[in-house]
Amino acid sequence: MYFAALLARTEDGWEASDTELDDVETLSDLADLAREASPDEDTVLVLIEQEDAWFGVVRVDGEEDPRIYVSDAAAAARSSYGEILLTDELLGREPGDEGDDLDALDLDGTEDGESDDEEDGGDGAAAAAGSGEAVPHGPVGDAEVLDDLGVSEKELRSMSGDAVGEIAEALGASDVLETVR
Repeated sequence: MYFAALLARTEDGWEASDTELDDVETLSDLADLAREASPDEDTVLVLIEQEDAWFGVVRVDGEEDPRIYVSDAAAAARSSYGEILLTDELLGREPGDEGDDLDALDLDGTEDGESDDEEDGGDGAAAAAGSGEAVPHGPVGDAEVLDDLGVSEKELRSMSGDAVGEIAEALGASDVLETVR
């Protein structure tokens, strides 16, 4: 189950709105959606969470490039919403390297569910990314994305469970977030 919300900082405090990500296909689409939430080019945070698996924070400040933090890249890579956040730049890859992943797959005839090697624990995504341009397990991106808003890098990296709620509470926006939950 996913939860996504926009928190827009205004002169009156934080305003929250839930957001539908079904029409969002790229990071650029997501940034445009965030910018629409704040006509005054104030800070907008897009908070995305897949329960107990991963969370992401996208910060949009006016027309600047979005800043992104993802708590677990490998978990997010298995999610259509996570894939939006995991840009080549964020993962330290050259644009267009995605095609190399197909060459890295070991297609030895066991792809129908028979595994000749059980050490991957049945995690097909980890096996598919096992060589070449693997998506790292653990956090990626700008862990200082919320520093100036009162959430330190250390605090952000230690969050789990209801991370979106913890972030909103640290920002003083938990009440407005609960109205859209």
